[in-house]
Amino acid sequence: MRKLYTLLLSFIFLFSMSVKLTARSSDNGKDINLVFIGNSITQGVQLGGAEYAPPAIAAGILEGYKGVGSVKFFNNGVSGKTTFDHIPGTGLFTRTIEAADGFYSDKDAQLVFSIMIGTNDSAVTGPNGSPVEREVYIINLMSIMDSLLNRYPDAVVVLHHPVWYSPNTYNTSQYLQEGLDRLRSYIPAIDRLAREYRKKNFSVYVGDSKAHGYFEKHYKELMIHENGQEGIFFLHPNRDGAAKLAEFWTGNIYKSLRKSGAL
Repeated sequence: MRKLYTLLLSFIFLFSMSVKLTARSSDNGKDINLVFIGNSITQGVQLGGAEYAPPAIAAGILEGYKGVGSVKFFNNGVSGKTTFDHIPGTGLFTRTIEAADGFYSDKDAQLVFSIMIGTNDSAVTGPNGSPVEREVYIINLMSIMDSLLNRYPDAVVVLHHPVWYSPNTYNTSQYLQEGLDRLRSYIPAIDRLAREYRKKNFSVYVGDSKAHGYFEKHYKELMIHENGQEGIFFLHPNRDGAAKLAEFWTGNIYKSLRKSGAL
């Protein structure tokens, strides 16, 4: 009887340890390595520190999601840049590769590219290559993605719609209504592009599609009031706006990870 009691206690102990270890493993979750590609909005200009930029906030939020472990990120958003500045052969693309190579060496983590670009492409004059018409914009975006997916075939790519800006936007570069119309022409093309890559069995998804309209409605509270050549314009999120944009990004990055099977 005593032996049976001892064996029972041993079984209960081993079972409880197994449950604890399983729970601990589940709590740790899948580690995620994020590379953000973009322009001044991704960079987080005029916010007073890199910690207020959308990528830093998004990484922190994602770390709290179920099934996600530690999250590391690299912010390759640079003010004034277009798709022409990020294509293979440029210095910015080299920066992306250097960061991604370091992340990709960690085989226990999932590599994710979060891309939101197009604001400067849409400008009438000023940024490199502008105005970048929709067909050329998509060719450049494909060039970036083809190179990334050829090098990191297991990566998840999340393409976010570009954020709205006011139709009087005119700083050192000219955007105006023409630019905003061009920006909006990119959106359905981005959606089609993601579908085409998934047909080729790549994990490419449309990320945020709601921030554009949300910022259009709430620009006075969420965007910086900037002095321009056509009066006060709205182009860059303020701190509250950057945090809101990060929320939009994070929820959709998480959904993309779930769809890809990485989580």
